[in-house]
Amino acid sequence: MVRALVNSGERVRALVRDPRAQLPAGVEAAVGDLNEPETLTPHLERVTAVFLLSGYKGLEDTLATMRRTEVERVVLLSSSAAPTGDLSNAVARYHILSERAVRQSGLGWTFLQPNTFMTNTFQWTVQLRHGDVIRAPFPDVRVATIDPDDIGAVAAVALTSDDSGGRAYRLSGPESLSPGDRVAILAAVLGRELRFEGQTSEEARAEMSAAMPAEYVEAFFRFFVNGDLDESEVLSTVQEVTGRAPRSFEAWARAHATSFR
Repeated sequence: MVRALVNSGERVRALVRDPRAQLPAGVEAAVGDLNEPETLTPHLERVTAVFLLSGYKGLEDTLATMRRTEVERVVLLSSSAAPTGDLSNAVARYHILSERAVRQSGLGWTFLQPNTFMTNTFQWTVQLRHGDVIRAPFPDVRVATIDPDDIGAVAAVALTSDDSGGRAYRLSGPESLSPGDRVAILAAVLGRELRFEGQTSEEARAEMSAAMPAEYVEAFFRFFVNGDLDESEVLSTVQEVTGRAPRSFEAWARAHATSFR
């Protein structure tokens, strides 16, 4: 998103926790933390539009602070799960509540509700270093994964255009793929004979439980095993908002091939 804004000639101030963070030339670094709303106040001067992430502590306080400044609009990175309205699902809940807080803030708003990111494929790098077999959960679930650069491009438009006010954009990539499909594409890009093996539900639950809270594990099983969430539909939103088609998984994999070698 920052690159997209800079490329379109916008002045950008980027919030970072680490002042040593690498940013594109001409971007002003603002050191702070969304979990600590008081750290944002010094950086809001001359800011008219803000990009926010869901789920941070004190979001209401952050928005109230912005309301007292020159900020006119907020673009919130939400989730494909938010439209379900299911507050009993832990993952959907924090996105739904974040959207609610932004709606009630009195600021102009746009919500981005993307599918699973293509960059989640980086989870496979460890397996690729140790062999040619990729094992992953939910083997039969097809998802139109999206390149985060396409989310950033939509966000850049929403931050700078009045046309996006009061809209929630569901975002997808250009093709619906199973994990096995993505492995096959990655194999062709890398020139390796890779093989996909789907994990059983028991194996997936055990592995995920070692990496995230139990309520999040349950949330993902409800999404992709119970079928509470469908991310298989290919949507035209990226094309409509940005004027260009979203990047394919193959193109994304080629752009990031060195990370998998």
